[in-house]
Amino acid sequence: MSESAPQTTVNVPSTTGHIRRVLTRWDLILFGLVILSPTAVYPVYGIIQSVSHGQAALSYIVAMVAMLFTAASYGRMATVYPSAGSTYTYVQQSFTPTVGFVAGWAMILDYFLIPLESVIYAALTAQRFVPSIPYFVWVVVFTAGITAINVKGIRILARANTVMMAAMTMCAVLFIFLAIHYVELHYGKASLISPVGIFPAGHFSVRPMMLGASIAALSYIGFDAISTLAEDTLNPEKDIGFSTVLVCVIQTLICVVTVYFAALAWNNYGSFPHVDTAILDIGHRIGGQVMFLILTFVLLVAGVSSALTGQAGASRLLYAMGRDGVFSRTVFGYVSPKYGTPTRAIYVTSAASLVGALCMNFQTAVELLNFGAFVGFILVNLCVIQHFYIAQKQRSANTIFWNLISPLAGACVCIYIWLNLSMHAKVVGFIWLAIGIVYLAILTRGFKNKLSQWSGDAFK
Repeated sequence: MSESAPQTTVNVPSTTGHIRRVLTRWDLILFGLVILSPTAVYPVYGIIQSVSHGQAALSYIVAMVAMLFTAASYGRMATVYPSAGSTYTYVQQSFTPTVGFVAGWAMILDYFLIPLESVIYAALTAQRFVPSIPYFVWVVVFTAGITAINVKGIRILARANTVMMAAMTMCAVLFIFLAIHYVELHYGKASLISPVGIFPAGHFSVRPMMLGASIAALSYIGFDAISTLAEDTLNPEKDIGFSTVLVCVIQTLICVVTVYFAALAWNNYGSFPHVDTAILDIGHRIGGQVMFLILTFVLLVAGVSSALTGQAGASRLLYAMGRDGVFSRTVFGYVSPKYGTPTRAIYVTSAASLVGALCMNFQTAVELLNFGAFVGFILVNLCVIQHFYIAQKQRSANTIFWNLISPLAGACVCIYIWLNLSMHAKVVGFIWLAIGIVYLAILTRGFKNKLSQWSGDAFK
């Protein structure tokens, strides 16, 4: 991107084990693709195609541009602060510990909801396969299994990711192949290249496309979790940024190709029997009952894989905040000497997912997910401007794009999407932020004391 910035090493007192550096660049890319999932477009395809008036492919391209700006910002900050704290650490170091706390608190909502909504979806899907087993049993089974894998170590998670990524990729490829075959068989080869797959009847509309883009952004939520594995990574300064940007590009290619051929196979976006499950209807059209069952099964796999990687990211964020003394060091700052993972933070994340999955429905979890994510995205983009452009004064012609223009564009687009979230998501999100501010007031004794990094004064 630009000339490398001076690296900052964060030294942390430790009385327990330490997180082991075992992840390669390929592991990070795989981790990011798994948490995003090659099948991420499936649950939201019908909704995006409907609200965008058939412009789902364009909506994904617009969403990619927004996410690429933000992904580049994560990469820039990771070269300076290769820490498990990710957004929390970047904001804390670039601005103040207090602002960093607010960022971390907002991202806790995001990171808790990724495994939570994934557990909910997996349990609901499994119950459809075996309705005789109650929903709450599936919630317990999935939560326990996911927790066990994460406790055993990040290397076990990486291996599990490989298997699940293979299953999801094969399904994505099969879906595209069957869609192409269906279009060729019914409409001829010439129809494979058609404007219908981009916008129907040559009609282009900006506002519906942007609304679709705000929903398409859901398919990218979680890519920032790559940066939470900085302390698990062999070469975080180089690999975090590269992997984050590449994952966004690959995700876009998968989504655009999928929605393009899905639109050709079902060229009337207003005729979906069920908008929420439109992809299953398309799967049944192009591949019969077999493809319908394959899609259902793979969506179950995607839910489990997303929960695995989401829990890993959430536990690393809590570990970083616990290590700082913002939360209890005894609970959250602990790393198991045996497994080299923050086991107690994993258990807390697991408990939150279990309780949340039993008390919250899928739609509510999805609505809330974007709130914390985009608060974090906005702040990380501003961190790049503050650190590189303002503090470091890197304003040459070669660096001004990466240090000012790109992050400013990322912040503006993220603010636009954030402002267009549902009112319910905003209300609950701001309540969550208010709780965090109250907690911060208690932590700092009415804001009289400074929240100093590595102080450890709040908890023993």
